[in-house]
Amino acid sequence: MQLFTLGINHQTAPLSVREQVAFHAETLEQALQDLVGHRSVKEAAILSTCNRTEIYCNTENPKQTVEWLADYHHVQKQVIEPHLYTLPQNEAVKHAFRVASGLDSMVLGETQILGQMKQAVTTAEHAGTLGTLLHKLFQRTFSVAKEVRTQTEIGANSVSMAAASVRLAERIFSSISEQNVLFIGAGEMIELCANHFAAQHPKHITVANRTVERAQALALRLGGSAISLNELPDYLAAQDIIITSTASPLPILGKGLIERVIKQRKHRPMFMVDLAVPRDIEAEVGELDDVFLYTVDDLAQVIEAGIGNRQLAAEEAEAIIEIQVGDFMHWMDTRSIVPTIRGLRDHAERLRRHELARAERLLVKGGDPREVIDQMSRALSNKFLHHPSHALSHATGEDRAQLEALLRRLYNIHPE
Repeated sequence: MQLFTLGINHQTAPLSVREQVAFHAETLEQALQDLVGHRSVKEAAILSTCNRTEIYCNTENPKQTVEWLADYHHVQKQVIEPHLYTLPQNEAVKHAFRVASGLDSMVLGETQILGQMKQAVTTAEHAGTLGTLLHKLFQRTFSVAKEVRTQTEIGANSVSMAAASVRLAERIFSSISEQNVLFIGAGEMIELCANHFAAQHPKHITVANRTVERAQALALRLGGSAISLNELPDYLAAQDIIITSTASPLPILGKGLIERVIKQRKHRPMFMVDLAVPRDIEAEVGELDDVFLYTVDDLAQVIEAGIGNRQLAAEEAEAIIEIQVGDFMHWMDTRSIVPTIRGLRDHAERLRRHELARAERLLVKGGDPREVIDQMSRALSNKFLHHPSHALSHATGEDRAQLEALLRRLYNIHPE
């Protein structure tokens, strides 16, 4: 078994690169089946969020997986290779533990990544690409994450991207309670942001989504109204704060549209947060006057301000993870000898069945049971000991000494 993790994240690549290799939830199962079906990959799971795209796999050739990632997204390999990390065996295990525990996140100690990883595993199970190795890895990963959460204060005083969005908005507007807020999308990230902004009692909340029913459900809880994405152009000019996070492969809000909106607003400031990967808002929108556009990478500066209080907890978490990595690697080492053990047992079983059949034939012919059993036991003993005895008698020099010591250990033989 060869465990590898290949990935790209907020620490190794800018948003402009990350969005090129992001996977959409609707096509993820198909992507997994394509990866396992046409490459030297036995198992695979893909974790794709706004901050990272990672492939956890059981493969002998991780380079082919890198090639697949580039081919699948129609990206030249040299564009993403400088930003990729390839982690083998124990490094891959440690990385999985750290990610699930919130130690590798933009927001140190955040909990959302654990749910995203669990969803990635569920998707891989549905796709049929999760085997013994990855199943055991993620089972242990979730257990480690739980231990870290309960044994340390890693999640205490954590500043989420949702909370950071509110803080940034408060820098632009004296009071959010006087502003209209628009949320584009109705997924988990939007819901988190909506809860934070709703706590500030904005003037009005609007939720726009491709599926209007989902928008209506969220708007109802927030005391706002719902619209479809097609209605956006008619509503944008009235919005002071826009938070967007959809799964659209292409931008929803372009520079031309926002230019017209700013004129309609008579250059009143507009605060925008794009939490989507790939981005929902064209990067050029940020160049417009009176527009304050922030991406997930921009939020990092706000988030880092509260990181000091969690550093000690992070050190405690790292210690827990180190122990758990060693334990998991021991399990992997044990799994590597399973074929040998199985072969040894199969060999012994063949000998047993052969001698048992021979003994039964002798009994049918009227042989003395005691003599038949004695002959069978002698034959089994001789056959079981034939190969080690033959190997020892034909070994020479240092090889013979090592083999003799090994046989004494295996058969618990103590020299007189």
